[in-house]
Amino acid sequence: MCQKRAIFKPMTGEERQDLKQRCGGSWKLVLRFLLAGEACSRREKAQAIAGPGHSIAVTSKGVVYSFGSNSSGQLGHGTTEEQWRPRPISSLQGIRIIQAAAGAGRTMLISDAGQVYAFGKDSFGETDYGAQGIKQVTTPRLVESLKNIFVVQAAVGNFFTAVLSREGRVYTFSWGSESRLGHQTDANDLKPHLLLGALENIPVVQIAAGYCYLLALACQPGGMSVYSVGCGLGGKLGHSTRTDEKYPRLIEQFQTLNLQPVVIAAGAWHAAVVGKDGRVCTWGWGRYGCLGHGNEDCESVPKVVEALSEVKAVHVATGDYTTFVVSEDGDVYSFGCGESSSLGHSTGGLDGQVNRHTNVLSPEIVTSLKQVKERVVQISLTNSIYWNAHTFALTESGNLFAFGAGDKGQLGVELDANQTERGKPERVDIELN
Repeated sequence: MCQKRAIFKPMTGEERQDLKQRCGGSWKLVLRFLLAGEACSRREKAQAIAGPGHSIAVTSKGVVYSFGSNSSGQLGHGTTEEQWRPRPISSLQGIRIIQAAAGAGRTMLISDAGQVYAFGKDSFGETDYGAQGIKQVTTPRLVESLKNIFVVQAAVGNFFTAVLSREGRVYTFSWGSESRLGHQTDANDLKPHLLLGALENIPVVQIAAGYCYLLALACQPGGMSVYSVGCGLGGKLGHSTRTDEKYPRLIEQFQTLNLQPVVIAAGAWHAAVVGKDGRVCTWGWGRYGCLGHGNEDCESVPKVVEALSEVKAVHVATGDYTTFVVSEDGDVYSFGCGESSSLGHSTGGLDGQVNRHTNVLSPEIVTSLKQVKERVVQISLTNSIYWNAHTFALTESGNLFAFGAGDKGQLGVELDANQTERGKPERVDIELN
């Protein structure tokens, strides 16, 4: 069964044996590791990324489209002009992309050969570009510092970038001052460094980056677990304290809750997990109700969202004080900050006008997506404190729907005159399957 998995096929015999030992010494554990990674990060499947002001869409065949803000060349078309409609990145012809990540003014793409391409502001490890922010790259460029690492996922935070290798090792760069991520480097060090500490010998299947912290979903013989590292303000590291962690630390609360994590999401200031049994846990800053507990309190350890007790969740996405949950039957729930209409709710105000910007303290079904009459399989929302948020909903049939802020063309749909956002989902003219 392992040989049918895409990232396992090209491995040499020695690499396969190394992975087997890393996973605990059995092929059954290797298969579980491979399947877990595919399930939680949509590798080899269509996906859409709602970045800060710009958007990336990857088809099931690995073709990449980009649109929206392009002030730093983050769309990869060789210019800095905005794009209001999805446009394929022509320079990637012949390269199959399996995963994408977007940050403020920057984009990273990962090919099926494990190579990383980056463009936009900053240099992502390109030593000839020097300090961060000085140069712009307007077409996809191979990240030379990662060429000896077979990468399967990337995550872009505000101060750092993290990548995950096919063996389940985590590397970070552009964030090393005060040894906050387990390696003592200077803040402008653009070379990737292995994340030291507890995860050195534990395979990781998914990484998620918040504003200033990182989550890692680890696969161990005893089951799945979550580790966190970075800034602990608001309790978003999940350890019942608000202190920083220089090295990855196990979040123990999931054992207390008897919950087996299968998907992780790191918002700017809060985090979420879906359990194997379909329960959803959230923690961190609770502003605007983004934790879904009916209030705006902070939670310093993962807490089950009781309002979703009758829902079996399969996917969760987090942004800047916003959270979306997708159920097993394709229903979508959202809660948190209603700014930019990015939650997809429309509620009648006292004056009879539609108010799309109301904050939502507890999960509410997104009825506008239910009206689409297609099963939603992925949600992506803007995870940045500096940009108005927009949201994508990808359906099982490969249709992409967008709503929220669209002032830079990031929705991929035309807006009416003087309109800067769209309150209800509109189909983007692009086929992803």
